[in-house]
Amino acid sequence: MWWLISYLNSSNLVATFQQACGLYPAPETTETGQVREHEPSNLTASKVHHRKGDLVANGRSLSQDDNSNYNHTADDCKINHASTQYEVRNWPLYFLFVVSAALGSEVFYISFLPCIHWNLDPFLCRRLVNMWAVVMYIGQVMKDILKLPRPTVPPVVKLEQRVHAEYGMPSTHAMGAIAISFTLLFSAQERVQFTFEVGLVLAVVLSGLVCLSRLYTGMHSALDVICGILISALILGIIYPHWSILDSLQLNSPLSPAVALALPLYLCYKYPELDHYSTTRGDTTIIMAVSAGCSVGYWVNHQLGQTFEPTGPFPVTLPPMNAVTFALGVTRFGVGLAILVLTRQTAKWVSLRLLCRCYGVAHSDIVARQRKEIEVPYKFSTYLVIGLVNSMAVCRVFSLVRLL
Repeated sequence: MWWLISYLNSSNLVATFQQACGLYPAPETTETGQVREHEPSNLTASKVHHRKGDLVANGRSLSQDDNSNYNHTADDCKINHASTQYEVRNWPLYFLFVVSAALGSEVFYISFLPCIHWNLDPFLCRRLVNMWAVVMYIGQVMKDILKLPRPTVPPVVKLEQRVHAEYGMPSTHAMGAIAISFTLLFSAQERVQFTFEVGLVLAVVLSGLVCLSRLYTGMHSALDVICGILISALILGIIYPHWSILDSLQLNSPLSPAVALALPLYLCYKYPELDHYSTTRGDTTIIMAVSAGCSVGYWVNHQLGQTFEPTGPFPVTLPPMNAVTFALGVTRFGVGLAILVLTRQTAKWVSLRLLCRCYGVAHSDIVARQRKEIEVPYKFSTYLVIGLVNSMAVCRVFSLVRLL
């Protein structure tokens, strides 16, 4: 058993998968200018990419942690020593996995989930946001409690720089992909008429691509990804039988808005402390804040009797996809996204300046903005407003301009 765990956690296994998919470390150059290749290859048919390593501000770090991709330096910074050069020999797989990796990012979810709200069914968006918040918080906290390193370089090639300071176990990309794909599948069958088998294939393929992309980009071991899948499946299995009860409490309980605001904010402040700055706390705060804002907004909509949900009977038949329907959906997405971007910029500008003034620091001071007493409230307030605007305001704007 330990042999199997060690094998699945091996960086060599990740490197083997990358090379099987046509991604190799760039050949090294000797002092005489000759190319020292990792294995025979024809460089004239490939393109070598170069990426600058990120320099991540460390805040108040005092000692080195277990993440092998970083070393502390005298100026209290962590310098990325990961490989920044790679050679692509299979471009279709490169683009497939890079796009698949983007499908598991917070930016994608914050764009995709509102699209479900505006163009399909707010009921589905509410379920998805709730599951996304639960799964991602558990996964992010587990990372910073277990503190297990990501695959090492060499032999692995790493295509992403932003999350180098984060730990590896479990893969939250894998957790989010499983949770979102299968929550949508199981919830949609209650609301929309579709062929379940087709939906199941799509859920397996999309979540599978996101999971495999974490190996291809060199950001996780196979063990990280497998554990992420199993943890997400366990959470989904526990919550699934109680969805109806949770929906009722969220929409009808008079305590729902207070709980939706207080609990996520408390969890963000109680997030595990590290000896260096990591993006996990900030990303988790964003997710929890969006969830809190959406939850309050859905509760208000329900109390006002204007939920913008299909009227039924359920499951409803989707309108045929034609040029008019497609154009209307794209217009809603574009207008809604513009509203959310404007909301984000405004809320961030106001909250960040107020907090920095309170603490006597410049709002342009990146290290100061990474302090918990600034980062958590400014990100929570910013994305709380985004969640409120998404769930309450955007569809009302659509009604005014006759997009609904």
